[in-house]
Amino acid sequence: MKLKPKITIAEHFSNIDDPRIERRKLHKLIDIITISICAVICGADTWEDIELFGESKQEWLKKFLELPNGIPSHDTFARLFARLNPEQFQKSFISWIQSISKLTNEEIIAIDGKTLRGSYDTSNDKAAIHMVSAWVSANCLVLGQVKVDEKSNEITAIPKLLKVLCLHGCIVTIDAIGCQKEIVNQIVEQGGDYVIALKKNQNSLYERVDSLFKSAISNQFQGFDKSEFRQDELGHGRQEIRQCVVLSNIQDLIDPENKWSSLTSIGMINSWRTENETTTLETRYFISSLPNNAELLAQGARTHWSIENKLHWVLDVQFNEDSSRIRKDNAPHNLAILRHIALNLLNQEKTVKAGVKRKRNKAGWDNEYLEKILREL
Repeated sequence: MKLKPKITIAEHFSNIDDPRIERRKLHKLIDIITISICAVICGADTWEDIELFGESKQEWLKKFLELPNGIPSHDTFARLFARLNPEQFQKSFISWIQSISKLTNEEIIAIDGKTLRGSYDTSNDKAAIHMVSAWVSANCLVLGQVKVDEKSNEITAIPKLLKVLCLHGCIVTIDAIGCQKEIVNQIVEQGGDYVIALKKNQNSLYERVDSLFKSAISNQFQGFDKSEFRQDELGHGRQEIRQCVVLSNIQDLIDPENKWSSLTSIGMINSWRTENETTTLETRYFISSLPNNAELLAQGARTHWSIENKLHWVLDVQFNEDSSRIRKDNAPHNLAILRHIALNLLNQEKTVKAGVKRKRNKAGWDNEYLEKILREL
């Protein structure tokens, strides 16, 4: 008996090179990858967990896997993922994502980084790995991820990630570390728009934007093309008012040499937070290629932070990512990709109205539900 044709794991992950010696291949590569994906969906956090899952679900797994020599040992899982090429694994991941998702115009893609805190290895003088991910909040999908080189930072990793993404018609949001001319130019060249936080790491640009807003405010915005949007929120004992002001036709004033591609507008978001009868004010600046639309820019800035709440927090709390002590060679990188695959699949299954943790539990208990989740592959 085979699972329904929609389950096409092999179609997306069959082109990965097998790093094992031929005579030692007791288990098929696609079997190992499939068992691992299923196990992580169902709550496995370690290679021992994945082996135990396989042994417990062996009869069910035989419905669609060959398993010529039974279930691999945890050592086999550990060795394979330590040696597996993570770039090829990511390429297969992106191939799958592109097959199940279609981005629409003005879709917001948030780019942000996260350190896997437990992946450091002091015995081999290896720092914790840092991953940069692309996240679509509207669909709760990880579009891709890139590992930051050990002696580099997110500035070099972001262009690598952008390169493998389809950005046409989308709005890319990045925090201030991504406020770089090369990154902005790449987004525009790939057909996307951008909303990028501006801080004093771009000191001269920051000063020009800050000065321009102060001048505009003092002159009551006379002579400026302006739009404005306001949001009021009340909850959890806190009141927050966010006011977004956008100025356009300002490129000659803040970027006269045209070094920042399609820099069409700048945004200022003032956030007043009142809690315990104390009010604080935070002001943030943004550069953007969007037209003069304060509501759209505010939406982009607000949506960007969902990558923290819906991706990074979930990976830490629901997948125990920061607690993982898997550190050998490529294993932390590849396991991070497995978690992203599992999270995407869990998020795309809509019939059960529950959080990720409860969905993982149900998938482990209910084979029919696990099959339903896998049909997105």
